Amino acid sequence: MNIAYLIANRGFFPSSVIEQAHSDIRNAFARANVSGVTIPADATRYGAVETTDDGMVFANFLARNRGQYDGLVICLPNFGDENGIKAAIQDCEVPILLQAYPDELEKLDFEHRRDAFCGKFALTSVLTQMGKAYSAFTPFVAAPSSSDFDIQLRKFIGVCRVVKRMRRLRIGAVGARTTAFKSVRYDECALERHGIDVETYDLSSLLARFRKISENNPEAARWLDELHETASFENVPAQRDMVMARFAAALDAHIRENCLDAVAVRCWSELQQELGITPCAVMGILNHRGIPAVCEMDVTNAIAMLGLSLATEIPAGCMDLNNNYGNEADKCILFHCGPLPLELMQGTGVIQQHKMLSKTYGEGCSWGLNVGRMRQGTVTMASVRTDSGELQFYAASGEVTADTLPASFFGSYGVVQKPGLQDTLASISRQGFRHHVAVTMGDAGDVLTEAFTNYLGYRRVCVEAAGLAGAFR
Repeated sequence: MNIAYLIANRGFFPSSVIEQAHSDIRNAFARANVSGVTIPADATRYGAVETTDDGMVFANFLARNRGQYDGLVICLPNFGDENGIKAAIQDCEVPILLQAYPDELEKLDFEHRRDAFCGKFALTSVLTQMGKAYSAFTPFVAAPSSSDFDIQLRKFIGVCRVVKRMRRLRIGAVGARTTAFKSVRYDECALERHGIDVETYDLSSLLARFRKISENNPEAARWLDELHETASFENVPAQRDMVMARFAAALDAHIRENCLDAVAVRCWSELQQELGITPCAVMGILNHRGIPAVCEMDVTNAIAMLGLSLATEIPAGCMDLNNNYGNEADKCILFHCGPLPLELMQGTGVIQQHKMLSKTYGEGCSWGLNVGRMRQGTVTMASVRTDSGELQFYAASGEVTADTLPASFFGSYGVVQKPGLQDTLASISRQGFRHHVAVTMGDAGDVLTEAFTNYLGYRRVCVEAAGLAGAFR
């Protein structure tokens, strides 16, 4: 990833800090494993922006190199110059991070003071007047050489990844909305206005493609190997694994040919009646590959899955907020049929038939459910929905615990603990979010919220009412 950076200056402050700022920023970028780009050192005085003319030089640099950088850091080693910065970034279309140096108490005399603290207020005021989105994390001032700035820069890089990938998306909706679930309905026009194109396909077209793929097909063979690396097929009827592999090859080819970034699949009941499988393990592998694959036609939660995976660089999955955990108010059970990537599971799973579907549509009709447990640790849960032309989302963190469930519980599961969980659940339901939730390892709420609200125009659902405050953070 490449990040551009602008060193700002106000001429009557000590110029000695400018050279150090260049070095500090480059070192911070090196620690974050990103490349830094800026104007040549001789393009302006000190290679900094301190006048409107300097700003135009920097603006031309950004224009010439558009597409070669994914974000911009504005560095304030001193107060900076509002007019120069304004000219530099007026056409900047990437996320912007503001960094301001702290003053040292023993260096507040005229020869050494920076006043970047104050300058950052001036700059944020101007950016607000311009309607220019920017990122500014806490603490308010942090030297580029500090661990505080390292944290801010890592968050910003995550924001840049999310924004770069998600400004334009193509999501494939394969099949009609799962008939029993009106909860997964969505507004295609609202998605379109946020750069998300939904392409709908009849499930029959995928089944037709499946029937043209023979057992000798090389792609099916590769999928067969990967399925067996993901889970045990010990008790699965003969050739059912090959049926899953052929279906996977068909779906994979469909995704590639249609340039899809994510896919939602009508996963029951036709696949059981026609092929005798469920696609759970197949979708887990797609998620592992970084292609969000969500079941039960939950198109908008494919968006949440992609955002989480970009924010953390760890694949995401989709689970149900499914059960209470006994009488423990701060715990609940996340469950689904097994479409989790290996990164979210304790190990390889076990392929079984889906007991609910087998009971409904006949014994042996639904092999492909992947049984296993989620990894322990911090997770971020998120969900996206459309309402009145808006894209709305929430994000909440929790801990997957070591708590277990009876052996009779089927599918993939994790027991998640979150302080104030009952308020969170009440808020989710009150705002109309569904039972599905995207989940990945790590605490990515800050990054996801910054990218979704500040740059992509989604609305974060916050609850401020008494008794529910803090349910989302």
